[in-house]
Amino acid sequence: MPGKIPASFLKILTSHGRIVDQLVKNRVRALYVLTGSDTGKMAAIASRLIQYHSKRWMRLGKKELNGLYIYHDEFPEAEELKKAFEKTIDAFKPVRFQFSVYEKSDKYLGMTFSFLVMDLTKDLKPNDVGRLVGIVEGGGLIIFLAPPWSTWDELKTIFKVGLTTPQYPEPRHVFIAWFKKQLLNHEGICIYDIDNNKLIKKLSFKPGQTGAKESITLPEEKLFPKTIYEHALTQDQVNVLKLMENLFEKPKKNEKTVIVLTADRGRGKSCSIGIGVVGLIHLLRRVKPKPRILVTAPEPSNVQSLMMLAKKTLDSLDYKYEEVKREGNIIELRSEKFSIEYWEPINIPKIRGDIVVVDEAAGIHVPLLYKIWEAHDRIIFSSTIHGYEGAGRGFTVRFLKRIKSHQGTRLIEYEMVEPIRYGLNDPVEKWQFDTLLLDAEPAELSEEDLHAIEKKDLIYVKYEPAELFENEKELRELFGIYVLAHYRNEPDDLGMLADAPHHLIRAVKTKTGKIVCAMQIAEEGPIDEATAQELLKGSKIPGNIIPDRFLKHIRIIDFASTRGWRIVRIATHPSVQGKGIGSWALEKLVEEAAERGLDWVGSGFGVSEELLRFWVRNGFTPLHISPDRNPVSGEYTILVLKPIGDKTSEMVARAREEFKHKLLNSLPVNYREMEPEIAHIFLSSEPFYDIDLTRLLTPIQLDRLWTYCLGPMTFEAAADLMFTIARTHWLLPPEKRPRLTRLMELILITKGLQGLTWDEASSILKSSPKHLQKEAHEIACTYFSHITGISKDDYKPGVRIQQSQTASISSR
Repeated sequence: MPGKIPASFLKILTSHGRIVDQLVKNRVRALYVLTGSDTGKMAAIASRLIQYHSKRWMRLGKKELNGLYIYHDEFPEAEELKKAFEKTIDAFKPVRFQFSVYEKSDKYLGMTFSFLVMDLTKDLKPNDVGRLVGIVEGGGLIIFLAPPWSTWDELKTIFKVGLTTPQYPEPRHVFIAWFKKQLLNHEGICIYDIDNNKLIKKLSFKPGQTGAKESITLPEEKLFPKTIYEHALTQDQVNVLKLMENLFEKPKKNEKTVIVLTADRGRGKSCSIGIGVVGLIHLLRRVKPKPRILVTAPEPSNVQSLMMLAKKTLDSLDYKYEEVKREGNIIELRSEKFSIEYWEPINIPKIRGDIVVVDEAAGIHVPLLYKIWEAHDRIIFSSTIHGYEGAGRGFTVRFLKRIKSHQGTRLIEYEMVEPIRYGLNDPVEKWQFDTLLLDAEPAELSEEDLHAIEKKDLIYVKYEPAELFENEKELRELFGIYVLAHYRNEPDDLGMLADAPHHLIRAVKTKTGKIVCAMQIAEEGPIDEATAQELLKGSKIPGNIIPDRFLKHIRIIDFASTRGWRIVRIATHPSVQGKGIGSWALEKLVEEAAERGLDWVGSGFGVSEELLRFWVRNGFTPLHISPDRNPVSGEYTILVLKPIGDKTSEMVARAREEFKHKLLNSLPVNYREMEPEIAHIFLSSEPFYDIDLTRLLTPIQLDRLWTYCLGPMTFEAAADLMFTIARTHWLLPPEKRPRLTRLMELILITKGLQGLTWDEASSILKSSPKHLQKEAHEIACTYFSHITGISKDDYKPGVRIQQSQTASISSR
């Protein structure tokens, strides 16, 4: 009968009663997996388990209990399961349950629950597990409601179906098999088959497992009021507040104070900062009427914990303020006495504030972090080390190198280790980290490995995903390279690696078996004629990113019939970057693509000077760039392609020509803020044209150019001439151009094409406006002589208009 509790599970409840004491005492959690197909029975067992656990917990002194139930409301079966659970749990009043759908789960981050029930019967999205499991407190339970154990692997979940493409409609079934294996191999997990009334895995804990909470000691000497410190829940949080007091005093001119705060997820770093910024506001109001705190993160949802604790702290100090919300997220707390404002990362370098907080900094590309650092003098960079938001280790490896070398920066680093909600040795967190590879690290390289890398004595490896996920050591090494080398990694990336049917995994190893380069590739194309026509009109297609962009922006429909590989990610072991391993890997990859009869290899990425040089150096041609910067990374997205075979080569040559003209014409409009070094790389590439310079400027224009060359005329008065010269310079073959210095060419870009002010150009090119103006005059002189063949000293100014000249001018 549906809803009846089988005797085998009643035995589990009896043994669980003894375990509750251990969970509560040690502040650790347990995970139950209820697997089967009987909706009523599953709901009844889950409810009974929570009721039994709650009664024991309350006898141990727990006063308030709450729970969160997450499900997919688009499925009638999931709705039925939720209603059955809700009906049974509602009768048990001590536990207050909230019910929500996965799409809205972001709003529960930062909140604490005694119980979490995740309905996984229709979907298993790795990000959901990474996001939600951490909200449960020590002593609590997580319950997964899962499909039948024997068929779960092959279930076509929402996540898997979302990974398919028209050319590859059937997903792989690797990730759930990996997920189940980890459930079986870890402590603190019980698996029960409700269909067969059978215990698959018994709940157990390692002997001596403890997560006892550390005692808290407040500093004897402190600037913040004691009320501020009383909001701290751990000694780590107290220590962070003490460190934040260093931001009260404004640094001297050309100096900076930077705090870098790192922690695993759930350590309360954002909450600490929320408390601390209120402490700083309280102090700063002594010296200025309205302190302004700027806060940024990849998404507004990332800073909600910070904002909530700031509110709580403001209330405790009796500050009056108003909230500003956007799409349910707090983006500002403001009054006549202070403001705490969220801004998108790309805006932070342009805004002035007293203190700047960059939360989840690992999710922001390093070049933009440097711009924020350069623009402000009191900054907190905070990042999750291991978590679904990003990879903090990679952030610290790449970002801190430059900060530490800056003599004017006072750098304060602190890593928080004590969890807020549960104990240090929580077995469910251990399972979560291992399953989602949140703490994956690259291999340690030996001298033998380094020697082999220098000699390029390397091995190109082709992995089958199912085999790789059976080899946990190599999987962790490979994914660990992504974690350290890329600014943002999510558990969903691991799921995509496992189950996307059109994705391939390649790697480079040393002879000792150490992975030193990892590549993820997506096969794309061909696209049928009818779909191609729809794409030209603006429709969408799953996957097939390069064919889609090529058709929509370059408009060559023949490209639809091609097939190629898009490099989703390529990353080299951080210890041996710059050794040519990535280039060696690309060469092998292109060779394999050619052997398979593919038409191209390409990639799309947020462009930086270093990345662009890498791809261009390896023979990849830039063909398209997004019209806007990404608001989080601050980068333009670029498409690069390397053709294989004559047919694709012709299309790429045509596309390259269009791209160069489009960029030259768009620099004054869409790309005024493009880094000139990046524009220089784009413009230095083919195509080039044999331009007749004698017809480039009219006699009057040449006379004006000479006047500007000598100095009486300003650049602004000659802007039309310098625009023409700048555009012509990048269309001429290098051997037909006059010799200009690198700085002169960058002036042609910033002033001639982008139309920046002298102050803007000076800031970018790190040279005084006066010097840049002198160099611009010299460009005019050089081009005047190059076009006319006359030196500036031999030219006689003034233009006499004769009848033949008038006719010639009017015909232009």
